Amino acid sequence: MLARRLEAPALAGWDPDALVGAVLLGPVSVPGTTLRKGMRLDRATATTLIAASRRGELTQPVRAGWLEPGDLHEDEAAERLATVAAGQGLVCQPPRQSRLDLTARWAGVLHVQLNPLLRLNTVDSLELFTLFHGQAVAAGQVVASVKVAPHILPATLLEQGLRIAAEDAPLVDVRPYQRHQVGALAVEALSGTALERFEAGVRKKVDALGSTFAGITVLPGLAAAEARRALQTLALDRSISILLVGGVSAGDPLSPFYTALEELGGRVLRHGVPAHPGSMIWLAELGSTRLLGLPRCGMFAMATAADLILPRLLTGERLTAGSLAELAHGGVLGPEMRFRFPPYARDLDVPE
Repeated sequence: MLARRLEAPALAGWDPDALVGAVLLGPVSVPGTTLRKGMRLDRATATTLIAASRRGELTQPVRAGWLEPGDLHEDEAAERLATVAAGQGLVCQPPRQSRLDLTARWAGVLHVQLNPLLRLNTVDSLELFTLFHGQAVAAGQVVASVKVAPHILPATLLEQGLRIAAEDAPLVDVRPYQRHQVGALAVEALSGTALERFEAGVRKKVDALGSTFAGITVLPGLAAAEARRALQTLALDRSISILLVGGVSAGDPLSPFYTALEELGGRVLRHGVPAHPGSMIWLAELGSTRLLGLPRCGMFAMATAADLILPRLLTGERLTAGSLAELAHGGVLGPEMRFRFPPYARDLDVPE
């Protein structure tokens, strides 16, 4: 980049064509308007600038830069980086104030490749910043932004960033909710009111995320034979995608429910998650069905870590024990963290 500081009296003697293509490195005020920093001057703006200088209306020096071979304007660099880093669930907005925003194409869950994102941001002058990984987002919401710090960037720096982004592309994406069948299984005796609250809470959450509630099955006790029959019907025969289970503790490995699960070929992926409320959630799989074990507070209309996990399951994500371990960062889920939850959960009660 060739950069020059042009004093107003000296600029009066310039030919406008000599300024065409120059990039303003700082804002410049002329009568009636302000030419913003980062603007690439065309002939009209160059003429306006020089005319103001000749009339004595330009009272400040002009700092300008010219692209040399191998240089890029900030907007072009940001657009190229966004094209590689962003997934299909994002829409690149036009550059605004030297920043390019990425908005969600649809409602869903934001996915961020955290380690590659960190590597990308260690490249000098390149900036890609996002909302939280795993956050529920709405269609049209700004979920990430790309910015290039200098107004003129050496192409070698951009190439470094593009290589990092391409290795793990996309670095940022929004996975849309899919239509799933979601069932509920209560394996402890519930009174009529409690059962109604459990069913109503599950139905509200499932409906809000665009899936179908397949009903609730209540087992009178925890006998392995009864649990096995219910799991056989719901998971293996009916192939319900997601089964929300209430009444089976993550802290009791001797529960007959786990015995029944194992006898049918299923397995628990993780007992408990590093988040509160909801630390006693467990995740299991049986055939193509994912089972999400809810703590007692999560069985009803309260906000817990289950309200971060369920949306991800409903995008079709095959969560693992490692996925749940990632909840530790940001796992203190007080009211101030409700912005990460789907809209249905933002006003729910907080368990004590």
